[in-house]
Amino acid sequence: MPTVIAGALGNCVHVAGIVKFLSIAERLGYQTEFLGAAVPVEKFVEEIRARDPDLVGISYRLTPEVAGRLLEDLRWRLEKEGLADRRFVFAGTPPVCAVAEQQGWFERCFSGLEEPEEVAAYLKGERVSAEPEDFGSTQLARLEKKKPYPLLRHHFGLPSLEDTIEGVRRIAEAKVLDVISLGPDQNAQESFFRPEEMDPALDGSGGVPLRTREDLVRIYQASRTGNYPLLRIYSGTRDLIKWAELALETINNAWGAIPLCWYNALDGRSKRTPEEAIAENQAAMRWYAERGIPVEVNEAHHWSMRDSHDTLSVVMAYLAAYNARAMGVKHYIAQYMFNSPPSMYGGMDLAKLLAQMEMVESLHGEDFVSMRQVRAGLLHFSPDPQVAKGQLAASTVLALGLRPHIIHVVAFCEGDHAATADDVIESCHIVRGVLRNCLFGMPDPTADPKVQERKEELLAEAEVLLTALRTLGAGEEDPLISPRVLAEAIRLGVLDAPHLKGNPFAAGRLETRTVDGALRAVDPETKRVLKESERLRALPGMEDLALPE
Repeated sequence: MPTVIAGALGNCVHVAGIVKFLSIAERLGYQTEFLGAAVPVEKFVEEIRARDPDLVGISYRLTPEVAGRLLEDLRWRLEKEGLADRRFVFAGTPPVCAVAEQQGWFERCFSGLEEPEEVAAYLKGERVSAEPEDFGSTQLARLEKKKPYPLLRHHFGLPSLEDTIEGVRRIAEAKVLDVISLGPDQNAQESFFRPEEMDPALDGSGGVPLRTREDLVRIYQASRTGNYPLLRIYSGTRDLIKWAELALETINNAWGAIPLCWYNALDGRSKRTPEEAIAENQAAMRWYAERGIPVEVNEAHHWSMRDSHDTLSVVMAYLAAYNARAMGVKHYIAQYMFNSPPSMYGGMDLAKLLAQMEMVESLHGEDFVSMRQVRAGLLHFSPDPQVAKGQLAASTVLALGLRPHIIHVVAFCEGDHAATADDVIESCHIVRGVLRNCLFGMPDPTADPKVQERKEELLAEAEVLLTALRTLGAGEEDPLISPRVLAEAIRLGVLDAPHLKGNPFAAGRLETRTVDGALRAVDPETKRVLKESERLRALPGMEDLALPE
């Protein structure tokens, strides 16, 4: 086991950075020893002689001129004692670091501007330079490189192609983000391969107006700088496999993001029927699976954003992962969206997502594993940017309770406008600040008895809904992956959301209310909270449904 000792030199009493450095080293398998504050030069030499460490950390955060004299004295004494052949690292303010670097005997100087994962990479002996392979050129490789820190991902796409290209370059150079998720405009998502159908009046609506293959190539080239972020893109709302092929060939798409039941006549994002969309979405999942590319199925939050009750969101998280596994996906990215709907209380929100996580991870096996991706809810951000910044930080702190592998950063400005490059960079800095303070050693909010009680309630209610789906699909080989069964469940109201009222492909009968911070199904007349078995038996033609109570 390698050893590292560290302390603050001379008259410097600032040791917070040293403690953090040693904490990172300990998590990475080092044997550590903290020498304390204001360690005299002579004492440093004695400790190095006595402990014979593999690495020595020296910190000084006061006057640069004094630092220079102390370091010269320390170096002279080390050479005199024959101890100068050790590995040394230095930490201090940027001006003091400049003095230490001039001395020429430190392997690395840390000024406090580095992110914790940079320190971890150094301690792991990984080279961090300006080459793509140093950061990880695939999602799985990058995740491994950043352990124990999560990847950061952010959506980006402006109404101007040129502004998007320049913004991608600036974000990459800022080195704050691991994955840029490109958002095409709706014209591109629905009709990229059928340009004659596009409405020019809608160009740039909802994202960047991608119109040619070269547009994607230029964006990718712009990202080949800074920390070489991975790129990924929406699946498209039609022609999903053509989109998948194009994205892989042009931007080396980091992973596929595909809905299960959406991007069709339900949400108006294409003219596909729900049954047609489910079948095509499944085919796209299979396409990625055959190429060993991770897949994210955006599903549960689509229902929650339309005010569906918590039980249904838990079931849809499970069905999304279940369908991905059935299509052959081995590495699954499970997205857990907080603050959806915005009326949720933090504890109840956490309970809902813990239930989702438990059901998704019950599918784990030799050929299927999920990675947790957390995010703040788009709709909960205040138009006031100062309030929204607090909301972003607070949502991130709560989300850390899921121990995420990926944080999907949502720009604080989304309540007012689509994120610019500056907004993306600032939002990532806010989340990085949260990670510095809260990633390790925080109390566990998931242990709260009320959170656990609600989670168990949701798991039991989810089984009731799954039983109804299986009963509805009696005779099918596997009802839970049948496009016909799932589409029929939406038509009948087994799967439903209040915002679907009036949609010809959905029941739109469900009524929900926020009760004690949880979103529950209620009786449309009395507003009484309904158990899931009651809700389902109230649907036309399902009165005699055999369900667990």
